[in-house]
Amino acid sequence: MERQSAGQGVRLDHIDDVTRALAAVIGSSERGDDLPIMLKLVSEHAVRVVPGVDMVSVTLLNNGLPETAACTDDVVLNIDADQHRTGAGPCIEAASTGKTIRVKVTEAERLWPDFVASARSVGVHSYLCAPLVVDSEHAGALSLYGLHAYGFLEIHAALVELYTTAVEAALAGAARYLAARDLAAQLRSALDSRAVIDQAKGILMAVHRITEDEAFRLLVERSQREQRKLREVAVRFVAESTGARTD
Repeated sequence: MERQSAGQGVRLDHIDDVTRALAAVIGSSERGDDLPIMLKLVSEHAVRVVPGVDMVSVTLLNNGLPETAACTDDVVLNIDADQHRTGAGPCIEAASTGKTIRVKVTEAERLWPDFVASARSVGVHSYLCAPLVVDSEHAGALSLYGLHAYGFLEIHAALVELYTTAVEAALAGAARYLAARDLAAQLRSALDSRAVIDQAKGILMAVHRITEDEAFRLLVERSQREQRKLREVAVRFVAESTGARTD
């Protein structure tokens, strides 16, 4: 099994392929696509970036447990499942060691015999797996499968490492954007909730001539009694008081 950070033999047209693939991932993040969609793009473009690749998958570790997050062919799901089930295989090795794994099926059979059976059954002869770190919560490996007998070369390992390095930067930026977008949505929701709760409290204070704390206590008691969220109770109460529709 060959493990290296190969950097020789990468041509300008290869870099152009990586640049185009990276632009697609960045475009996906700018559209606000979620992580599964972006990882699907990452896997699809890997086929174009690295010559001789027939199928690609992305494995992510979820609380230490591997799962296929994206793939270009459903056939790969069975191959990955065997690795995930046994906890052994090239993608697990790449994800756990942080090293690029380049190996032919004959060598893989000696290293991970339980994994190779399903790969052989669909004609996979070579594997090239590189670690892929998305953010602090998502890490795993990009797995490339070849149906050709000659195997992946050093230049292919260099290309996939160049590609994953660029993709990691794009995904990290996308992750920050999505986190900021989610936070903004949460803040907007919190402000909306605060506004309608304040409105409900104001109505109660005016009608019953009570303090703000007493009005809030009445809302909380109704929330508990009806087993509804406080915001839902406030919305319904305001609608009842003003005759507004809630649907």
